[in-house]
Amino acid sequence: MIILWTDALIYLLVFSILLSGFFISRKPQLKRPLRKITISKTGMISLLVLVFFIIIGLLDSIHFTETDSRTHEIISVLDYWAKPLRTQSEKTYSAPFSAYLYSKETMTLEDGSQQWGYPRLKYGGSHLQKPATEWKADLLYKSFIGFSRGASLVILFMVLLWSFLHDRHKYFLKGPTAKVVWFAVFLLISVSYMLIYLSAYYHVLGTDKVGEDVFYQAIKSIRTGLVIGSLTTMIMLPMAIVFGIMAGFFRGWVDDVIQYVYTTLNSIPGVLLIAASILMVQVYMSNHAEDFNSLIVRSDMRLLFLCLILGVTSWTGLCRMLRAETLKLREMEYVQAAQALGVRQGSILIRHILPNVMHIVLISVVLDFSSLVLAEAVLSYINIGVDPTTYSWGNMINGARLEMARDPVVWWSLLASFVFMFSLVLAANLFADTVRNAFDPRRAEQGE
Repeated sequence: MIILWTDALIYLLVFSILLSGFFISRKPQLKRPLRKITISKTGMISLLVLVFFIIIGLLDSIHFTETDSRTHEIISVLDYWAKPLRTQSEKTYSAPFSAYLYSKETMTLEDGSQQWGYPRLKYGGSHLQKPATEWKADLLYKSFIGFSRGASLVILFMVLLWSFLHDRHKYFLKGPTAKVVWFAVFLLISVSYMLIYLSAYYHVLGTDKVGEDVFYQAIKSIRTGLVIGSLTTMIMLPMAIVFGIMAGFFRGWVDDVIQYVYTTLNSIPGVLLIAASILMVQVYMSNHAEDFNSLIVRSDMRLLFLCLILGVTSWTGLCRMLRAETLKLREMEYVQAAQALGVRQGSILIRHILPNVMHIVLISVVLDFSSLVLAEAVLSYINIGVDPTTYSWGNMINGARLEMARDPVVWWSLLASFVFMFSLVLAANLFADTVRNAFDPRRAEQGE
């Protein structure tokens, strides 16, 4: 098993989330907002989509070395399961579900004559004898088979869950919200299984210029988006919390120094700082090539430094909000009483200040996640984001801008990256709205 730097940080982040969830579940004052989240149909469906993306990202974060007769390649569990998509490359572009190349070429027939037309694909639709007449019926039949198998798995799981749960726990399968969530699970798993089943016979989202499967690229890009959004948040969160609370609570010269630091950072153009940092990382890796003898190791290091520089430059907004909230909290009666009784400042910060600003932290983390995913796409589009060999939606969009100038237009790479990125960002934003409404104290006072 090979553990990359980003893999280790992802494992640490998952452990921290589980530990935080256990801590939150034991706090009585947090049960009301958590209950509001669980009864929200929009919030639970968006959380389901986020969990689906996270599972794919975790499968792509377990790496090991695949050894064959010629090479020693570092791959992930997702790569191993999707080996047909990874290895069965075509010559060049092909449209989604097509059995032919997208451009006409001179073909040599069996009798030695030449013909100008669309060559057959090597893998996509190769099981068809006469694609012109068999393609539509075969696609509908295999879609039905794949959807039915996925639906059968969901129904079997629900039956087993119903039989094993005690009566007092069967509310997980009842109620308006539970029914909607289980219907969303049914559709998500059934459609996913159908696409996986079809990918064994067709290129579901076509192929790119070098014949690589676009569906595989879009799925592999999920990990990059999650790493950018989550690890950057994990890097900026400690700085924002510590500096924001210290500036608001201690004031004086501490507040002045912290304000000077984040004001100076905000004055530096972010794109220029990111470009300079990425250039320094490339120079370092070139001068120490013996330590980065694998493409995946090089691209992982560049991804890690991109998360670091984004984290260093994105903590200032949350720090300002926490400073303002701490300035208000330090004047509250219970904080003044604790100071008058001689309670140590560290205890006041941990017991009275930090718990009362965590709702702001939670809301900001979920909201910033989607903006960081979009930031990766923009940075990769202008070639200062992740490594060009890394699968990411930004790299897909960057390559699609040249494909859109072709005649005929190659549109599926842009559409695939847009749909996957839109789904992740939309789910994150909807879940953020649900979290904000649940933890908003004004709504609690109004009984909403």
